[in-house]
Amino acid sequence: LCTEMQVDNLIHVSSAAASPDSGSEWARTKFLGEQAVKEAFPWATIIRPTQLFGPEDRFLNWFANAANMYPAVPLVDGGNALTQPVYTTDVADTIMRVVDDPEEYEGKTIDCFGPADYTYKELSEFVFDITNQDPTVAEVPKSVILASAKLM
Repeated sequence: LCTEMQVDNLIHVSSAAASPDSGSEWARTKFLGEQAVKEAFPWATIIRPTQLFGPEDRFLNWFANAANMYPAVPLVDGGNALTQPVYTTDVADTIMRVVDDPEEYEGKTIDCFGPADYTYKELSEFVFDITNQDPTVAEVPKSVILASAKLM
């Protein structure tokens, strides 16, 4: 469609997790999507955000929703894994900079990430604090999560 419409500037939003070697099919397909875009439009700009948070997001709101729906909120391996979430408006601002000066960003990949690393445990505690929730938290080994995911 972009070729048919003779698009001069293309911005493709992908993910910082995009990788050909990932154990996640989702992350591998993000990488393949990037490659397909680059092949068809070498001048395209790729935006690669980490996990997004903002109003009505699926990331931080998951903790609050899980606390309401389940008897315990699961944290994989105690929630010790690090993440560097980025605010949705910051990604939107980055996209606007590309729109305003497309030649500056032609053919480039821009990684978007937040200013600090947080553990999932820290993020869950933050959400529970601001939502006045005191749920039971269950530390679930990664192996159990992976085994149950294979069943789904």
